[in-house]
Amino acid sequence: MGKKLLITEKPSVAMEFAKALRITTNRKNGYLESENWIITWCVGHLVTMSYPEKYDEKLKWWRLDTLPFIPEDWKYEIIPAVQNQFNIVKELVQRKDIEEIYNAGDSGREGEYIQRLVFMMAKPNTDAKMKRVWIDSQTEEEITRGIREAKDLSEYDSLSDSAYLRAKEDYLIGINFSRLLSIIYGRQLAKEIKEDRASISVGRVMTCVLGMIVEREREIRNFVKTKYYKILGEFGEEQASFKAEWKVNEKSKMHESVKLYNETGFKKEQDAKDFITSLVGKQAVITELKKSKQKENPPLLFNLAEIQNQCTKRFKIKPDQTLEIIQNLYEKKLVTYPRTDARVISTAVAKEISKNLNGIARGLKDEEIQGYIKKMVDEKYSTNLIKTKYVNDSKITDHYAIIPTGQGYENYNQLPELQKQVYKVIVKRFLAIFYPPAEYNKIQATVNIENETFYCSGKVCIKQGFLEILKPKSTQKDKNVENDNKNGEDSEKKKEKQEDNNLEILKTLKKGQTIEVKNFEIKDAETSPPSRYNSGSIILAMENAGKLIEEEELREQIKGAGIGTSATRAEIMKKLEKIKYIEINNKTQVINPTQKGEIIYDIVNRSMPDMLNPKLTASWEKGLDMVAKKEIRPEEFMTKLKTYIHSKFNKLIVKM
Repeated sequence: MGKKLLITEKPSVAMEFAKALRITTNRKNGYLESENWIITWCVGHLVTMSYPEKYDEKLKWWRLDTLPFIPEDWKYEIIPAVQNQFNIVKELVQRKDIEEIYNAGDSGREGEYIQRLVFMMAKPNTDAKMKRVWIDSQTEEEITRGIREAKDLSEYDSLSDSAYLRAKEDYLIGINFSRLLSIIYGRQLAKEIKEDRASISVGRVMTCVLGMIVEREREIRNFVKTKYYKILGEFGEEQASFKAEWKVNEKSKMHESVKLYNETGFKKEQDAKDFITSLVGKQAVITELKKSKQKENPPLLFNLAEIQNQCTKRFKIKPDQTLEIIQNLYEKKLVTYPRTDARVISTAVAKEISKNLNGIARGLKDEEIQGYIKKMVDEKYSTNLIKTKYVNDSKITDHYAIIPTGQGYENYNQLPELQKQVYKVIVKRFLAIFYPPAEYNKIQATVNIENETFYCSGKVCIKQGFLEILKPKSTQKDKNVENDNKNGEDSEKKKEKQEDNNLEILKTLKKGQTIEVKNFEIKDAETSPPSRYNSGSIILAMENAGKLIEEEELREQIKGAGIGTSATRAEIMKKLEKIKYIEINNKTQVINPTQKGEIIYDIVNRSMPDMLNPKLTASWEKGLDMVAKKEIRPEEFMTKLKTYIHSKFNKLIVKM
């Protein structure tokens, strides 16, 4: 009887598979072997694409007459540092006693690519059946399910095609345009940054992201604050007054007046004073009083971009560090697969969700989390998520949202404190979806003074619901996080307090009631520039880049396709920082372009501006997605890519 060979992406993952398969045989050199199974591993990438000089020695030098470089037959090579492990894997896949080979690489496009490169170079035994294990977590049940339900490897061929094309696209655009722009503009760049020589590095995704950062910086730099003047009226009794803000309406004497800056303010202070004077001594009447109850549902679950943004805000860490932490939590069986764009779970997972909850209740020794679970039990909160917004099979591609597995607690105590905190953030977001909505009482009042209207609203939270988990009252433990966000939180608390006070006063009013005008005041206001990106918000901006596209038809066409993928965005930011195109403040995580980054931006902007446009990058990403879904053939994508490169070269060389 033949053996089964299983290949994982790294040794630690292989050990989890070995546990699930009850393989206790001693580890050999680079693999484990039992009576029925052999388990081996890659160590990340074992194979890489060859540089141009491997095709032809002349291509080592950056010269115009050798560009564009577009090989017909692609060359690949083993990465020297991991040659030994590749040899081990190669020897195993070629063994004649192997009847089934399981690709148990990371369950995503990049994971597929890593293993397919190995198979391409190692040439497995042709008699062996090739299978693909696709899992959402590294719990024992999920691993055994993945092996049991492994599909024929050929069912993932379109994903593999997409992975190969992504690598070829990045290679061709990066190499060809970095060389071309360096030949044309390298001396100019060196002169401006006062260096002897300089090269220009461009990439399909990173140049577009650089564009977003530079454009935001220049928007802030060129922003001119405009002052304008709002009108506030104070109404009511001595001890129970409220302030309401004037807003122009169609019956107002200021309707469409050139004196207004916007619908709530005047351009000149004197005009605001004159307007107040015209209202003094006039009668004020409550013309509208709207009372309502509002509900706010818990937010959707985390995908990678959302948790990266959250961790930048809370812990001031970079996206690549967040991914590293969650990858570790995944490998320790604590959470599901991290590189996901989905913020919902599948129907199948929803039906079994009580297992996750019971696991957390039994295994996580954390007083705060146990308190939330106890309340769920005491209040009999429903755990049936079917027919809620948190379950949607149509919004899941490769993987569902990041949630706790309810397992792996034997590893929890050994985790560093920051990793425990990140894990708790994921657990809280998960538990929150079982809690009821937050509920508010709201009153909106309209005060009329001879067709001039003043508006005021009051709101108070009457039931915390899920906010008990996601916005709990301050504890000493949270002080560091609070201090980092102090100004924003203080202003939010002031606003909430004001709205609470307003509500109590507005509750005593009646529609049609005449009310005393106590005072009018002018409130200075000014326009404010947009905020700089931080290392978390840029990840969200990359994910939602399709929204930046102006043409509605194209925006709809590439819906769901951002810049890069959940697996690559953090690496893009890391690279931009490494090549000194951007700087990220370690304390605040705020991003600024460097002088070099801005010069590169200007060079690209005048030579090939579409490289800076999310439209191009997102449409390429959409094309790769269409290949993966078999909506277009790989050859069609490659033809378009070659046409694009040639047309750009023709235009740029004409400019020289």
